[in-house]
Amino acid sequence: MPQRTVAVGSHSGLHARPASLLVQAAARQPVTVTIARQGHAPVDARSLLSVLALGAGPGEPVVLAAEGDGADAAIAELAALVAEEHDRPADESAGAAGTTGSAGSAGSGE
Repeated sequence: MPQRTVAVGSHSGLHARPASLLVQAAARQPVTVTIARQGHAPVDARSLLSVLALGAGPGEPVVLAAEGDGADAAIAELAALVAEEHDRPADESAGAAGTTGSAGSAGSGE
């Protein structure tokens, strides 16, 4: 059975939003994928309550496993999702908008 260990990338762990994204992606897979914290029993990655109940914190390793045709691709997709940061701090979002103070006056000096 293919499996992969991956660290949870979100600052607040597998809480509501990252868990929901994982569950939605797992439901689209052609195989059943399980997820487990080290030393705990695996749970169905398609179950939001089960994934939330894992209590996987930030940086904590989890094990994704699947069996059957498409298992490797499913695990690769979900591992990338788990490793991704889904909790961007609010100040980073505001910084992306930036200040464009001088851009508005560039064309007014004719």
